[in-house]
Amino acid sequence: MCLPTPEQDKAVAFYESLGFEKRTDEEFGGGYRWIEVYPPSGTTGIALAPPPPEGGDVVPTVTGITLTTSDIDATHAALQELGVDVDDVSRMGAPVPPLFWFRDPTGHTLMVAEV
Repeated sequence: MCLPTPEQDKAVAFYESLGFEKRTDEEFGGGYRWIEVYPPSGTTGIALAPPPPEGGDVVPTVTGITLTTSDIDATHAALQELGVDVDDVSRMGAPVPPLFWFRDPTGHTLMVAEV
């Protein structure tokens, strides 16, 4: 998943505060940086790429990225403690697990679900 991110260093610091690891930080064409962050035991990462060179505003998106936790309430509280913009925990009942959405510094929305 590639997320356009105008402030890459700020985004890296945010994802690292959530426990992600920066595994790639390479320059590419025209002084741009290609950065990838991964959950600690994950093999699928998030690319934090600069906005397209043609300019324009970065529009935050609902990413479809879902992270999992064994304790939704503890994870929700931990993200709140970090100052993350989180929604309330949604408890729709079976078969939907408890979950909540949160936003990164660019405004992209990700989900956390209890497993």
